[in-house]
Amino acid sequence: MTDQTHPQPGPFVAAWQHLWRKERPWLAFAVILLVVSVIDPAQFGPSVAKVVNALVSIAPFLAVSILIAAWAGATGADNLIARAFTGAPAMMILMGALAGGLSPFCSCGVIPLIAALLAIGVPLAPVMAFWLASPLMDPSMFVLTAGVLGLEFAVAKTLIAIGMGVAGGGIVHLVIRAGGLANPLREGIGNGGCGGAKVRAPKPPVWAFWHDPARVTKFRQEGIKTFLFLLKWLSLAFLLESLMLAYLPAQLVTQTLGGTGLAPIAIATLVGVPAYFNGYAALPLIGTLMEQGMQAGAGMAFLIAGGVTSLPAAIAVWALVRFRVFALYIAISLGGAFASGLLFHFWTLL
Repeated sequence: MTDQTHPQPGPFVAAWQHLWRKERPWLAFAVILLVVSVIDPAQFGPSVAKVVNALVSIAPFLAVSILIAAWAGATGADNLIARAFTGAPAMMILMGALAGGLSPFCSCGVIPLIAALLAIGVPLAPVMAFWLASPLMDPSMFVLTAGVLGLEFAVAKTLIAIGMGVAGGGIVHLVIRAGGLANPLREGIGNGGCGGAKVRAPKPPVWAFWHDPARVTKFRQEGIKTFLFLLKWLSLAFLLESLMLAYLPAQLVTQTLGGTGLAPIAIATLVGVPAYFNGYAALPLIGTLMEQGMQAGAGMAFLIAGGVTSLPAAIAVWALVRFRVFALYIAISLGGAFASGLLFHFWTLL
């Protein structure tokens, strides 16, 4: 009989294959830092500091999401949580949008929570509703927006955030029902399938899982897996964000967004994606532009487009879902931002 076994790769080749298949974010992170250290050594330290500080700032959110994912897997509660999101998609989408628009989560802090929800099998549509609404508004953002841009602007942005969530979640649900998003999640994230939990034969959860060595092992494994997944993608996102802040002059943004009419709304929608700093830092910029004559609709479009598609949020979407879902997410974000800018522009003309 002929031996059909293939030769095993050497240690170096095996390590490289593992990195390329499983750890591309870390490879990109290392290559970017290497390039920065060669081209602009002075930026290396601030970029590393930005990544570390950002990770520390969202550490509580990371800890909570990791514990939720690990606890749900170890106890078997993931089945119950997933089942709670079935049967009433319209209500779940609405609740997801309301929770996102009114919750105190920032665009970075919500990422671990969303990863945990998908990991335990919550359907994609209500998660997307929460995902779209959450970066746009929270209680502290509302107060600051009202102080800088006025109460009318803050109320309008809150309603737009909830509307974006409902519209986005509804679109995702309809596409999934039509069979357009089979297996929307990346391998290893949640249950995959038609955007929702595959409701398995329910088994009673074992709440005191620490008495079962196998469940304790699963708790530890799920926690480590979730932590490493979030760490690599968030590190890359924060590194890219630090470079954007360093090399994209605020004066260029100001010059690009100036002007009146409908054209600045379209420009603000597109410019808001790469030029967005963060929800709080963008408010003074928009306030200054509006004082210089830019109409409010363009300012709203910039804040909506940038908030939903900020680098950490967009990279998190890329990490969790397949390309076609990511493309739909970008299309909903940009279309919703442009429509929001138009609606607010016409509202201010009344």
